[in-house]
Amino acid sequence: MLLWLSIGWVFASALVAMLPMRRQYLPGVILLLAAPVLIALIANEVGLWAAVAAVLAFVSMFRNPLRYLWKRLTGHMVERPQ
Repeated sequence: MLLWLSIGWVFASALVAMLPMRRQYLPGVILLLAAPVLIALIANEVGLWAAVAAVLAFVSMFRNPLRYLWKRLTGHMVERPQ
């Protein structure tokens, strides 16, 4: 079951990435919030090495939203895409 959830998350992320930018926000936030839960399940069922690989893949895929959130949290000026 965990394998199918992980594959579904990856395909959903790829589909969201193909949407126009203005339509990516809501599904992107949902995927962003679902990822830590899925990574915790991976760590619990498979092991720490698989969770580390999942975290690296997650950070690679969501580097721009995570960079945006980091800048907002630290009080830096944030430029929004048009």
